[in-house]
Amino acid sequence: MAKELAERGARDGTVIVTETQTHGRGRLGREWISPKGGLWFSIILRPRVSLRDTPKLTFMASVAVAKTIIKLFGLETEIKWPNDVLIKGKKVCGILTETASRGEALNFAVIGVGINANFSLKDLPADLQSSSTTLKEELKEETKREVFLCTLLEEIEYYYNWISQGKFSAILSEWKHLAKFLGSYVEVRSLDEKIEGWATDIDQNGALIIILRDHSIRKIVSGDLTIRQTKEKDSRDNATMM
Repeated sequence: MAKELAERGARDGTVIVTETQTHGRGRLGREWISPKGGLWFSIILRPRVSLRDTPKLTFMASVAVAKTIIKLFGLETEIKWPNDVLIKGKKVCGILTETASRGEALNFAVIGVGINANFSLKDLPADLQSSSTTLKEELKEETKREVFLCTLLEEIEYYYNWISQGKFSAILSEWKHLAKFLGSYVEVRSLDEKIEGWATDIDQNGALIIILRDHSIRKIVSGDLTIRQTKEKDSRDNATMM
């Protein structure tokens, strides 16, 4: 619906909110489970940036979500590359940014945000329950979604203005502060490739920088990241210094 409205000229900052989704989508066309009680919304943005800069919008949104959860609830919140927000290591939010262009110019972007708010883990498929959480689960009570949404939109607008002012480096700095996985030994599946190494940094374009076992450096633009809790992780400092 957001894309249809954007094509018809909906203005920058238009927000579409739904009570549930019957065909929610995540990254790579995966199904996104959206039961009643969650916070599911999309924002239409028309930033004056190049098409290659649109991944920065996902970083902006993830920082805004994490900061809002911390501000309102004081929960232990972090970000996992490329688009997840976690509470105590479990996924509470996913973000999907889609774009439409005219030639080399960005026409509009739609940021889809899905937050597990006021429902129980049993409302999710069994295979997702161990890796996911909800605000209700963490707080032991329901949250006021309208208040949460309004606060979050204010945060998004705040950081969106930073992007328009060319201050993405400041957003990235905040993102890194929330990215507790940096420094860990990780596995990244990208296309048909599996890459393992120490996640050391994120560059100005949002690419993940990994030091491999042979001490070479790889930059990864997209993929699925898993933190490997193995003994190799304990030796990352030695590998980084070599």
